[in-house]
Amino acid sequence: MNVEVTGPSILFTLPILGGINVTQTLLSSAIVTVLLCCCFVWLGKGITKRPGGKQVLVEKGLGMLYDMTVQTMGEHNARWFPFICTLFLSSICGSLIGMTGFLRSSTADLSTTLTWAVMVSVIIWYNNIKANGFLGWLKGFTEPVAVMTPMNLVSEVAQPVSMAFRHFGNVAGGGVITSILYTALSMLSAIILNAISSSGIAVSIVMMVLAVGLLVWNSRDKKKWRLIVGILFALLGVFGLLQALDIISGVPVLALGIPAVLSLYFDIFSGFVQALVFTLLTMVYVAGSCPEPEEAGEQAAA
Repeated sequence: MNVEVTGPSILFTLPILGGINVTQTLLSSAIVTVLLCCCFVWLGKGITKRPGGKQVLVEKGLGMLYDMTVQTMGEHNARWFPFICTLFLSSICGSLIGMTGFLRSSTADLSTTLTWAVMVSVIIWYNNIKANGFLGWLKGFTEPVAVMTPMNLVSEVAQPVSMAFRHFGNVAGGGVITSILYTALSMLSAIILNAISSSGIAVSIVMMVLAVGLLVWNSRDKKKWRLIVGILFALLGVFGLLQALDIISGVPVLALGIPAVLSLYFDIFSGFVQALVFTLLTMVYVAGSCPEPEEAGEQAAA
């Protein structure tokens, strides 16, 4: 079995600045951005004091994100809510867009998650420099003792790298696993259907008769294994017969449904979890560089 795993394809090249490659990731990111902007404009229209169903749903979702931001970062950091909300929604939509089948998940590209992680690090460095001054920020790399400087430098680099690879690895890995399983099931389907069709029409008819018997038997005592085996026999029998009659061939029967079920986990559940983890880490790191005014004054005095 040979499964080729490649990066995003280059769709076309813009003839400016020496040539800018427009990849699948860039297209997906642009579509996600446009869709989010259009969705926000639509959801922001018609706001009333007595909200309807749409407004209640939006207020509930934004309220949950706002409460999470305030509880994690503190009331004084509530100004970061628009940034946190944008990062969270971009991550979720960037993962879900891969379920379209013709667009690539933008979060399955390391360049996307690494850009977000570096952006978070720049925000943290800016806040530290703003609070302590440039020399004070540099002084932090020598604490608690000078020999710890290499460790501190490595920590500054490891933080965005770990955030980026965690998010990218889970989303891209899920896509690879789904692709490998789909390829394996497709190959197994081809082997079984070729064996059935080459044996003649009789084998297909026998399998369909067995399928009917299993389904009728299942209707009496409700055993799930009989239902599953009955449906499987029916599909193999029907498509084996069609292939034997040269009507249709090459249908990946065993791959129907299973990759879709895995997609529910890897694309929806895992994508949501990774977006939440990335956002929570961002809130924790940014909150650490933006302490409360009293605490910031004590640190400056020290």
